[in-house]
Order: sequence, then structure tokens, then C-alpha cells
Amino acid sequence: MKIGLISDTHGHVDEKVYKYFADCDEIWHAGDFGTIAVSDELRKIAPLRGVYGNIDGQDVRMVHPEHERFTIQGLKVWMTHIGGYPGKYYPKIREDVYRLKPNLFICGHSHILKVMPDKKRIPNLLHINPGAAGVVGFHRVKTIITFEINNGKIEEMKAIELGKRA
Repeated sequence: MKIGLISDTHGHVDEKVYKYFADCDEIWHAGDFGTIAVSDELRKIAPLRGVYGNIDGQDVRMVHPEHERFTIQGLKVWMTHIGGYPGKYYPKIREDVYRLKPNLFICGHSHILKVMPDKKRIPNLLHINPGAAGVVGFHRVKTIITFEINNGKIEEMKAIELGKRA
């Protein structure tokens, strides 16, 4: 199963997203859609799972929850917008991360692309932040990630630069 991972679009869908996500089985958006139109556009490419972010209004919050927790091909996934990363989990959810022990913990918010395991507390956890794909924020380059899930394992991960923010 191929996944396209995106975050922090802030109302903007880069035209290159259509190419990179064209063969995805699902698209996952880690919050800060900016508008419900972004959600609608991404759904035209592939089925969408998403969470709302801190800048999202009621239109997005009516469609997307704050947290998505699900199991796919034996992989326990938790996606939320503000979650931190291994060693610096967001205090509001830190204890739940330790208790629930997801295999894949996905966040947005920071606009910083990051892929890292939790080497101390949850050895089977991989954290992913796809960076920001929109044109609002301090990031210089728009980024997304694609990866495959095969029998509960993450494979073929690619960090993709869409181009400069401005």
C-alpha cells in the first residue's frame, strides 16, 4: 500500500503533488489544511485521512478529527498535528504516546521534515513529520513524503522537495 504524506498546506496545493501522489492508495494530511478546499482537492487524487491543525477553522474540523488512530496492515498509526517528536513529545499527549505505543507517529506543525525512531522509550516507533507543503511559514522548501506499507513494515520512503516556498 502506497501512502502520500503531506502537512501544513495552509490553503495551497502545489501542482507537483498530483504527480507524486497519483499512484498512492491513500493520502494522509497531518494538519493545517488551511481550507476545506485542500481536503477536497486531495480526495480527487486518492482516499484521504487527515487531522485538523491549529490554524484550521470549523469547516476543516467538522470533517477531520484532532487525532487519527488506526491500524493498517498490522501497523499501529497515530497521526496528530501537534505531537512533538521522540525525546520532545508534546506534553499534552506524551503519556498517551508512551501508553499506546504506536508504531508510526505522524505530526505536522513544525514545518521541519523529520524522520526518526524513538530509541529510548518506544523501540518500535518511527516518527515522521513531512515538513510543510504550503507557501506560508518560515520553511524555505516545500516537502512531502511517500512510503509503502508492506505487511506492517514501512518501505521505499522518499522525501520529496516540491520547490522553493516563495
